[in-house]
Amino acid sequence: MSEADLIDDTGPDDGGEPAILPLPLDAWHRARGGRMVEFAGYHMPVQYEGVMPEHLWVRESAGLFDVSHMGQLLFRIEEPAEAGADLDGALESVLPGDIAGLKQGRQRYSLLLAEDGGILDDLMVTRLPDENPFDVRGLYMVVNGATKFDDIAYFLDQLPEDVLINHMEDQALLALQGPKAVDALARLVSGVRDLVFMTAAAFEWDGKPLWIARSGYTGEDGFEISVDGEHAEALADALCEQPEVKPIGLGARDSLRLEAGLPLYGHDLDETITPVVADLGFALSKRRREAADFPGAERILAERENGPAVKRVGLLVEGRQPVREGAAVLGADGGEHGRVTSGGFAPSLGAPIAMAYVPAALAAAGTRIQLSQRGKVHHATVTAMPFVPHRYVR
Repeated sequence: MSEADLIDDTGPDDGGEPAILPLPLDAWHRARGGRMVEFAGYHMPVQYEGVMPEHLWVRESAGLFDVSHMGQLLFRIEEPAEAGADLDGALESVLPGDIAGLKQGRQRYSLLLAEDGGILDDLMVTRLPDENPFDVRGLYMVVNGATKFDDIAYFLDQLPEDVLINHMEDQALLALQGPKAVDALARLVSGVRDLVFMTAAAFEWDGKPLWIARSGYTGEDGFEISVDGEHAEALADALCEQPEVKPIGLGARDSLRLEAGLPLYGHDLDETITPVVADLGFALSKRRREAADFPGAERILAERENGPAVKRVGLLVEGRQPVREGAAVLGADGGEHGRVTSGGFAPSLGAPIAMAYVPAALAAAGTRIQLSQRGKVHHATVTAMPFVPHRYVR
């Protein structure tokens, strides 16, 4: 597939703003009272009943999220493969994870790194088993919606020509999250209970192929379901007919991931941040660290050895008023020494929380700091993340 095949040409030709696109479930969301907003170039529901009740419903039962804006990519070697063709090695040239050691049906969180070690995106990569609905022997990857076209362009520039990339724009992606998600999904799809966290497999529903991973972005147990966009509405209807399931919007998705201590690309992560600064050192596999063969390895390993100058931390904010992205972290001199990257009210805790980058000297749990937002000073305490314990099924 050529780079031209992957360019989004849906926008205007006059240099104006790109068109805002609908998702496969656009009409479905509107019919259920979803309040639609623009996000990552798409119309998406920010809420249905309200952020607070939707958030708590997911923590107690199961919520259905439409995440079809995410990029679903397939990587494979062109056939017939030439001697020395190495898909795993190609991906490891831009990712710091152990891709070669990834077993079939196993999923891994990783980072797309620039040459200097800055984070271009965070993503999930899975080794496809021999039997899969995409009929491909290779790797399946989910990347962020707002960065997917930049990611694809970067892959095309960095990877060998024999690595083929298929951007599955016709596939929808649904996330079913919450402690009762497995009960609801198991009534429709036999065998999903056998999955554990960060595993994936092929399934079938109503004669239609599904690719399902036991993972998500809320800190709860749950599943991400890839389905042909033509069948997404019927599957969403079937899921929401289950008593445990309600549709949930972007607002609750954001508050849930914040409570879970999960960073959002473009806010908590960007190309100026390295994995160590972001406290994502777990994404640097041991073999790759020892080989020091990933982009920015010298810089990243030095930060790992000596400690970064700044670090992503969690904050418990005093009072009831949330502190939002962009608020300044104040030093003893009253100057700005860091910034809040995500913040809001945590419905599960009944209190405001935030993530911020702070100097290493202020990063220890229990450290009290001051934040400045719109001329008002707020007091906060550094705390370990997640704010709410993860409940993955391992």
